[in-house]
Amino acid sequence: MTNHRVTLGLIQSRAAADPDRNLAATARNIRLAAGGGAHIVCVQELFRSRYFPQAEDTAAFALAEPIPGPTTERFCPLARELEVVIVASVFEARAPGVYHNTAVVIDADGQLLGRYRKMHIPDDPGFYEKFYFTPGDLGFRTFRTRYARVGVLVCWDQWFPEAARLATLGGAEIIFYPTAIGWGAGETRAARGAQREAWELVQRSHAVTNGVYVAAVNRVGREGKITFWGNSFAAHPSGQVLARAGRDKPETLLVDCDLGAVAEARHNWPFLRDRRIDAYGGLTRRVIDDSSS
Repeated sequence: MTNHRVTLGLIQSRAAADPDRNLAATARNIRLAAGGGAHIVCVQELFRSRYFPQAEDTAAFALAEPIPGPTTERFCPLARELEVVIVASVFEARAPGVYHNTAVVIDADGQLLGRYRKMHIPDDPGFYEKFYFTPGDLGFRTFRTRYARVGVLVCWDQWFPEAARLATLGGAEIIFYPTAIGWGAGETRAARGAQREAWELVQRSHAVTNGVYVAAVNRVGREGKITFWGNSFAAHPSGQVLARAGRDKPETLLVDCDLGAVAEARHNWPFLRDRRIDAYGGLTRRVIDDSSS
């Protein structure tokens, strides 16, 4: 385990209609975060565009880009100049008819370390992602960057404890969750509060049960029928919220993390030691048939 301090820069933004404008604005915010001391900077899910999966529209495939492509061509030199690690969300055009919701990790020397393709793809009212995104096929990857070993999961992945656990087993000290989550029109204040609380609670639980830092980066603003609720945050391996952004405005969080806390948490709460790996075969099944019991 690494034993030093790193500062995270979490960029919560409001998306404009023009992808190039969003790319330029995000590059400026990365520069400002680095100027504030950030070592690892993460942006929100699908930051280059407004959240298009609210409807099924083939015209939106024009927003996709290859990797390498415009995002990496802008951010790789920027990472090298600023000596920061960048975690960036890309609508990846892999092949005609095959697209992914992908996160790239760029090291502080400008090297593209690799990509993570979103594994869990939602299909809910206002979040019709199965129309656009092929499920990921790279597994739950981690990346050894200059400053820390990081795992990257994307939005809907954040509800699945299996994903966080596999990233942890791959060596992650910090798990980043680029996110686009918000409230639909007509939801009550109580329902909105419960949803936001559940979203934060489940990710804080991943921090505790895995002994990792967790950083979730959401967007803000009204897009179509969705109001994105912001509240980007980072949690300590104890589950404590170290910093939280507001609900309705762009904001960059700078969060200091002592990576020594990862080993300390795992020593004090040895969940990884006490796992019954001999008894978890049922996790590979959709449901467990108990009709014979």
